[in-house]
Amino acid sequence: MRVKIWGVRGSIPCPGPHTVKYGGNTVCLEVRFPETDRLVIIDAGSGIRELGNFLMANDRTRGPINTEIYLTHTHWDHIMGFPFFIPAYLPDTRLRIHGPVSYEEDSLESIVGGQMTYRYFPVRQTELAADISYHDLKEGRRDLGDGIVLTTKYLNHPVLCLGYRFEHGGKVFCTAYDTEPFRNLFITDPSHPAYDEAMAAEGDLVAQEQNRLVEEFFAGADLLIHDSQYTEAEYRASKLGWGHSSFEGAIAAASRAGVKKLLLFHHEPVRTDAEFDRLAETYGRKDGPEVIVAREGMEISL
Repeated sequence: MRVKIWGVRGSIPCPGPHTVKYGGNTVCLEVRFPETDRLVIIDAGSGIRELGNFLMANDRTRGPINTEIYLTHTHWDHIMGFPFFIPAYLPDTRLRIHGPVSYEEDSLESIVGGQMTYRYFPVRQTELAADISYHDLKEGRRDLGDGIVLTTKYLNHPVLCLGYRFEHGGKVFCTAYDTEPFRNLFITDPSHPAYDEAMAAEGDLVAQEQNRLVEEFFAGADLLIHDSQYTEAEYRASKLGWGHSSFEGAIAAASRAGVKKLLLFHHEPVRTDAEFDRLAETYGRKDGPEVIVAREGMEISL
């Protein structure tokens, strides 16, 4: 497998002089399987625009574009680039779009394509020329053919969100974003009038179990791309429940799970290149997995 990063940010694109080195586009990954010439795209943030341009200049010269897009979830920063993905406008392109849906009345097609109405965009979804199909995903394990096995795992985010584990040729590549550690949501203070001892104990058990299952999901991965939008101090101060992890938390989880290489990802939009340089210096020296702060254009071969 060969993984290339086209977008690294969470929440909103943040171009400018202070984000040149690490990048300002929202999340988009390219996964290549060179032995079978197969391409998988993970998320369609604003970074997918540049990926589409690259495909037009390179892949398109060898024939029609035939690819799969796996969405971790449908928050706007993860789908906002789709209307600008040029291959979707070509009649010989084939796209299979997969992802989780939180509300039964809204299909994946209506959520992703709903951006393309005249209220928001000058081109409607029905005007896209490509052969596009939509496929709902849940937790599970599936054979994608060509020796590729995909396992999906629900993560902890305010909307239904999936982590992806690709296995091919004896190598494992995982994503775990947008997510934060599961925690007990019941009242745990015995002095609180609504405290219930049994519920508090059950809440602890459920949180511990879910955190264990997430770490089992990416255990032994050759490459894990993990949410690290905040530092631990930022997370504890005001970000609990926002659905994102800290640098320290991601590194600790990857270490416990025996991950070989950890790519810190889904960057806070206000964080500058200079800040990331300092964070990379601080966290890159930890024991355990090799720790790298993700940058746009970065490629990793497994």
